[in-house]
Amino acid sequence: MRYERPESLDQASAMLAAEAGIARILAGGTDVLVQMKSEVVEPDLIVDLKHLDGMRDIRAEDGGFRIGAAVSGAELNEHEGVCALWPGVAEALDLIGSTQVQGRATMIGNLCNGSPAADSVPALFAADAVVRVHGPEGVRDVPVQEIPKGPGKTSLGRGDIITSVFLPARPEGSGDAYLRFIPRTEMDIAVASAGVSLTVDANGVITTARVAVGAVAPTVRLADAAADAIVGTDLNAGAVTALRAAVEAVCSPIDDKRGTVAFRTSTAGVLAQRAAAVAYDRARG
Repeated sequence: MRYERPESLDQASAMLAAEAGIARILAGGTDVLVQMKSEVVEPDLIVDLKHLDGMRDIRAEDGGFRIGAAVSGAELNEHEGVCALWPGVAEALDLIGSTQVQGRATMIGNLCNGSPAADSVPALFAADAVVRVHGPEGVRDVPVQEIPKGPGKTSLGRGDIITSVFLPARPEGSGDAYLRFIPRTEMDIAVASAGVSLTVDANGVITTARVAVGAVAPTVRLADAAADAIVGTDLNAGAVTALRAAVEAVCSPIDDKRGTVAFRTSTAGVLAQRAAAVAYDRARG
C-alpha cells in the first residue's frame, strides 16, 4: 500500500485517477481505517487530503456556509453560525459515533461512505445542500442528492474529490430538524430517520418545505409529496396525516434483525412528523 500526501487538489485528483487498483481518500478516516482494520478493503493507494487549503475551513458565503470536507463533527458543532442557521444539520452530524469519533468524523465522509442509514445525509438532502467536486476535468457543483447511488456506491468518478459542502442562506422564519430511531440510546446506526426543513410566513403558514428519509431504501430519499402535503398549512392534523402517508409511500426498506419492513416504514412516518414539528417550532422562533 502507498501513502501519498499531495501538495494540491490537482495532484491528488491525478493520483487517484491514475491508480489502477483500489484507492481511498483520507480526511477523517473513521470509515476507511475501520474498513482496513476489519479487512473489508485493502487499498493500494491512500491519499491524505487533510492538510490542503480549505479542507478544514468553515467560511461564510452568500448568506450561507461552505464547510470543508475535512471539518470534523466536533468542529462543526462548535461553530455558532452554522448551528444557528442549520441546527438540524449540525445535530445530525453530532449523532455520529462517540466523542472520540466526533473529533475526526466528517460530514463528507459520511456522505461518501454510501450508507442508506448515514445520519448527516437526510439533513443535507432537506437543506438542499450542494457539494463541490474537484475532478480530472475541473471543478463542478453537484446537488447532494445526486451523490448516493446505492449501498456503498456514489456517482463520483475516478479522480473525483468532494472538497466542500455548501449550506445555503435561508429566509427569516425558517427551521430544520433531524431525528432517527436506534435500538440503543447511542453508538448505533439508524433503523429509520427523517430530516425536514421548512419556512413559514408571518401567519405561521408553511411556504416551502423539504422532507428526506433515511435507512428505509437503498439510498436516502426525498419525499416531495410529503413536503407538498404540508406547504400551505400550519401543520394541522390533516397535513400531518398526509405527511406521514406520503413518507410511508416512498419507503422500500428491508427486513433484518434490526427492524421489519412494516416497523421501519411506520417509524419513518412518525419521525418525519416529529421532525416537522420541531422544524416548525424553530421556524416560528
